[in-house]
Amino acid sequence: MSRARLIGVLKESSEVETDDPQRAAASDQEEREEAADGDVANGVVAETSKEGSDLVRKVPVRNKRKTDEEEDGYERYTLRNGREVYQEKAYLVGVECKGTEDNTFNIEESLKELAQLADTAGLSVVGSTYQKLANPNPRTYIGSGKVAEIKNAIHALDVETVIFDDELSAGQLRNLEKALGGDVRVCDRTALILDIFNQRAATHEAALQVALAQMEYQLPRLTKMWTHLERQAGGKVKGMGEKQIEVDKRILRTQISALRKELESVRQHRKQYRNRRLSVPVPVVSLVGYTNAGKSTILNRLTGANVLAEDQLFATLDPTTRRVQMKNGSEFLLTDTVGFIQKLPTMLVAAFRATLEEISESSLLVHVVDISHPLANQQIDAVDKVLTELDVASIPKLVVWNKIDKVDDPERLKSEAEQKGAICISAISGDGLEQFCSAVQAKLKDSLVPVEALIPYDKGDLLNSIHQVGMVERTEFMENGTLIRAHVPLPLARLLTPMRQLVAAAQ
Repeated sequence: MSRARLIGVLKESSEVETDDPQRAAASDQEEREEAADGDVANGVVAETSKEGSDLVRKVPVRNKRKTDEEEDGYERYTLRNGREVYQEKAYLVGVECKGTEDNTFNIEESLKELAQLADTAGLSVVGSTYQKLANPNPRTYIGSGKVAEIKNAIHALDVETVIFDDELSAGQLRNLEKALGGDVRVCDRTALILDIFNQRAATHEAALQVALAQMEYQLPRLTKMWTHLERQAGGKVKGMGEKQIEVDKRILRTQISALRKELESVRQHRKQYRNRRLSVPVPVVSLVGYTNAGKSTILNRLTGANVLAEDQLFATLDPTTRRVQMKNGSEFLLTDTVGFIQKLPTMLVAAFRATLEEISESSLLVHVVDISHPLANQQIDAVDKVLTELDVASIPKLVVWNKIDKVDDPERLKSEAEQKGAICISAISGDGLEQFCSAVQAKLKDSLVPVEALIPYDKGDLLNSIHQVGMVERTEFMENGTLIRAHVPLPLARLLTPMRQLVAAAQ
């Protein structure tokens, strides 16, 4: 009950009455002032009409009695993935080692990307710093002076999380948390990426892969987390028994083993789907590239798929495959894959092996590049490095420069792309997508087998498959069937072997 309402109730219940009009008016004025004071205390202000009548409606106002910390706390709630999340204040730290290759990300750009990752994870970046070292400090990764500087920034900016741009060892994490204070959480780039993947995992398979990567990351970092616990008692046997940390590591290893077995069953399940696709030999084209390059937007534009496409890093984790129908009647399968990033955690690549195997089964890789990004060349090198690790260098590749609508001089860039054999498109507007599909068909032709076969008239399904997945050059209707000359995928060429022998025998 508000203060004004309480005053009214008390007055109605009072048996004291007055006949003095001046005292009654003064009492009414005092009541209105007290009611206004109460309403302001509750965050509303009273409006009166020109005639001086009582409040008709109440207008919310800022409560001046709230502390700055409370006001700041209310503003730091944001909506993430359909739920309200409290934004922790984060401070970024990087180290630039001497002798770093020129073609890699410099420290400023790497910290910018780390800030994007922090924003994707729901953190609010309030500052950053970096240090140039010959080699990272084995104890705290950075020098003691930089540790003191970060500690001052933590107190000045009310920082709750400190994020390092490189992976930290268990000892470095422990020493940094001790040096910066127990209330501050210290994490590295790997932990941040794993947290983003955990938030974005939408399917059971993605959740399993992320859980495995997180457990493998946590296993060597359990040291000293249970120093407050004694060894377990040994029962009747004398001795202190095993430490709590040893028990936790054993439990974690058991869970990792169970997750690996479950993911192996997922891997076999995916293999069955791929084998089923091979029985109907439609070429598979995989979209690969740096995260936020526009792969999901291309898939949505060409196939009408409703895949999540946001201007954020790692918006897509689960591979999605859709059929693309060309104007000439031919078709291919287009697969959207998880994006790559520099310093991609090794355990994450291993955990997502079942997903990344989709790339190795492709007929063509389409490397999507955000050509509007100032570090496009460095992103290309980072993707090529991951593709080399996946051992897919032998698969034909088509380079596509996306977001051409965001560059200053599109015509100059298109001319440069033509010289390098790349295709310029804008997935968001649809510009260049027809040229893209034609280039995909031309590249697929390189992986097709030239055949000439006589298809009997009762094998119309084979003739239809040739038109759908192959490139037909000539057809001629003969007495015994249809003579066709085309380029088809290798599995279909094997199915056509008896019909190809008929043509050879007729000649």
